[in-house]
Amino acid sequence: MKKVLLLGLLPLFISSNTKTLEFDYEKIEQPILELNRKDVPPIIEDERLVSALILVESRGNDSAIGDRHLVGNEAVGALQIRPIMVKEVNRILKIQKIDKQLTLKDRFERDKSIEMFYIWKNYHHKDSDYETIARNWNGGPKGYKLDRTVKYWNKVEKQLNNE
Repeated sequence: MKKVLLLGLLPLFISSNTKTLEFDYEKIEQPILELNRKDVPPIIEDERLVSALILVESRGNDSAIGDRHLVGNEAVGALQIRPIMVKEVNRILKIQKIDKQLTLKDRFERDKSIEMFYIWKNYHHKDSDYETIARNWNGGPKGYKLDRTVKYWNKVEKQLNNE
């Protein structure tokens, strides 16, 4: 099990005879806390999932274009988003009465691609586990039931375990 080391909790002391910052380890009263993954805030965990998906989908290439043979239905950008996903995200925004619409061109911008992912995830998978989220991202609304998404999940899980 991986642990996260929180160094921000260490007191920092400024040495009076130098202009550099030093740690006075003898004066440290607070212990260094080690947290298990279950203690890490969800937003950090979600960022780990997004990073893993980006690596699996495009190897981090914001200009990636997949399935070129499906003219008009190519998956593009860091998260390999298809036009149907942009349509779904805009539908969700409309339901939530958010006055914003994303475009097909937005798929090439990493920040906007990630925003689309979070809009979709928070609407459809607020309480889902990573496997369900990843398999549905790859295979559609019932992707978690499809045998063909297991291999995809294994790749995502491998990336998650490599961090």
